[in-house]
Amino acid sequence: MSLRLAFMGTPEFSVPVLEALHQAGHEIVAVYSQPPRPAGRRGLELTPTPVASAAEKLGIEVLTPKSLKDRQEQERFSSFKLDAAIVVAYGLLLPKAILGAPRFGCFNGHASLLPRWRGAAPIQRAIMAGDKKTGMMIMKMDEGLDTGPIALSKSIDIAPDMTAGELYDKLEKIAAPLMVKAMEKLEQGDLTLTPQKSEGETYAKKITKDETRIDWSKPAKELQKRICGLSPFPGSWCEMEISGKRERVKLLKATLVAGSSLGAGHIDPKTLTIHCGKGCLQITRLQKAGGKAMDAETFLHGFHVTKVY
Repeated sequence: MSLRLAFMGTPEFSVPVLEALHQAGHEIVAVYSQPPRPAGRRGLELTPTPVASAAEKLGIEVLTPKSLKDRQEQERFSSFKLDAAIVVAYGLLLPKAILGAPRFGCFNGHASLLPRWRGAAPIQRAIMAGDKKTGMMIMKMDEGLDTGPIALSKSIDIAPDMTAGELYDKLEKIAAPLMVKAMEKLEQGDLTLTPQKSEGETYAKKITKDETRIDWSKPAKELQKRICGLSPFPGSWCEMEISGKRERVKLLKATLVAGSSLGAGHIDPKTLTIHCGKGCLQITRLQKAGGKAMDAETFLHGFHVTKVY
């Protein structure tokens, strides 16, 4: 036996879930993803999303509507006669007509321990807030923002210097088996749904540009979490005076170090230890604009930093 499914997702994070459901023998009749976007140096080439590319390799029809509010799109979705729809980082809101079309409903793989970090950027926000744990949850979707009942969950620890990219990789590895298990239980009529807790609700709003600029007058602990939480994308940044030239630098990893601050922005050029409003922070991985990402030791072999701004 197998379920008749549609899969809805966009980034690389979603691909292992799609592939695992296909490998488990479910009939995936359509894959929905965001429309192709301009890429390349000139932005002239339209590039399909990672999920769309993966679906094409599996021989599954790919649909890329700009919205699901259109009646024709809703009728097409309904015509698939689905048992369920699987949603993992799709990027479009699902109207009531879409949510109610599959026989068993729509199930979302969300990268947080709901109700903490509902919304768009749960991985980044968990690190930026200094959370010790996060996880993956399989949730039956309703009309609210990540408010539906929970089917399955798995938690993992967040290490002190873990970046969003590293956490992303760990969550990606547990998302696929968790969704496959949920669909197995659904198929067997053994999937229990538990309403979310009413306390502990937080929202993971989208990362804004003004959050990415590092202000060295802030405490080192706060800045360390921000640098790690925004790495590798979109990346936090500051300006440094490198060999006499002021340049923009992306900060990709940092660790707290002992010592009293000598004043916000004071830097030890031998170690890239920067004094903050309170405490000190050592930059351990960084990237000059237009250059390659490097660990600090490699960076300092080629560049001499005298100031940070």
